[in-house]
Amino acid sequence: MSISNVTIFMPSVLTLIGVPGLESVQCWIGVPFCAMYLIAMIGNFLLLIIIISERSLHQPMYIFLGMLGVTDIALSTSIVPKMLGIFWFHVTEIYFDSCLLQMWLIHTFQCTESGILLAMALDRYVAICYPLRYAAIFSHKLVTQIAAMVTLRAAILVTPCLMLIKIRLQFYHTTVISHSYCEHMAVVKLAAENIRVNKICGLFVAFTVAGLDIVLITLSYIQIFITVFRLPQKEARLKAFNTCVAHICVFLQFYSLGFFSFFAHRFGSHIPPYIHILFSSTYLLVPPFLNPLVYGAKTKQIRVHIVKIFCSKNLL
Repeated sequence: MSISNVTIFMPSVLTLIGVPGLESVQCWIGVPFCAMYLIAMIGNFLLLIIIISERSLHQPMYIFLGMLGVTDIALSTSIVPKMLGIFWFHVTEIYFDSCLLQMWLIHTFQCTESGILLAMALDRYVAICYPLRYAAIFSHKLVTQIAAMVTLRAAILVTPCLMLIKIRLQFYHTTVISHSYCEHMAVVKLAAENIRVNKICGLFVAFTVAGLDIVLITLSYIQIFITVFRLPQKEARLKAFNTCVAHICVFLQFYSLGFFSFFAHRFGSHIPPYIHILFSSTYLLVPPFLNPLVYGAKTKQIRVHIVKIFCSKNLL
């Protein structure tokens, strides 16, 4: 994208072009994205219905899973409708404030999801390593406090970066964003001013949240594995390990995709831009799409209730 010498003061409207270089096939690109979005919506809503309706699932582990489902629904909905509008209906314009709001929602929900994964890891750590004290430690009051803290942490950490863009970046070379959604660096690169502070802010939030959460989650699972392998009975070891399988799968796919996307974007300068954009868009949609499938397949209590729902409908 060529940079013009003309600067625009505080544009009210920006233009998202979707996937640069693949404009002619964007209508087809939208098909798998729409399919993943629909499966994510159906799967996460089904999980929420099961967790809410079944009193036996009103436990911290499943409450956190319900929070994860709500976060995935909100994250997908903040991206996909506008993306499909660009791909299918050529609705490329977006108000500047709406773009900042979308950016805030994306990063806030990602940060919230990371915090929920940490809470789920700590929940399994206490349940397996201190089973007799689990009910006393993970009370409903603590679960509520964790939910509030995770949400507030995300909102508080992300907000300053958006305020810097709104307040400090007032002159722009162009209003055309070479992306399918309002990605932080794609918006910052439009500005004519120095973007160093905004880059540092984004990196600080990413490494503070992801770095701290990954360390604590990894330590929790290391201690869990040590405790599990010390159990004398093989059946007890298998049962304890099976309660963590779904969490580990979700943890690995969320952070591995995130770091791959981050390093490919920062150091893959030789990779065509449309590859970066397709991968970053897919990265945001894969966790909401896969999470309900993983928990539905790997969590016995969820799987049993799903079978009951579909079997009862078939009998009717």
